[in-house]
Amino acid sequence: MSKASLSLSPEAIELVAARFRVLGEPSRLRILQALRNGELNVSQLVEATDLTQANTSRHLQALAEAGIVGRRRDGANVIYSISEPAIFDLCETVCSSLQRHFEGHARSLGI
Repeated sequence: MSKASLSLSPEAIELVAARFRVLGEPSRLRILQALRNGELNVSQLVEATDLTQANTSRHLQALAEAGIVGRRRDGANVIYSISEPAIFDLCETVCSSLQRHFEGHARSLGI
């Protein structure tokens, strides 16, 4: 960790924890993955994620409130997009860490 992250105020720590809570839901990660290649409306996201329309809308609301996705109106449709592209850097960091962890586990088991 850098020195800056070690000196976080209690309020900053709460904000970081809140961001991780938003990202801690697998359905939200599926939505983000679907939006990675561009804007989609709710119907397209339902199709891409196999979530119900109600669940998709609920998760989109949480992602929008966290500032991770943005939305705009296009006639009767609401179009969603990634408003925080750096979120994918975080996901790639976590995936790389998991890969190293599992590779180490496999080596220790002789696999």
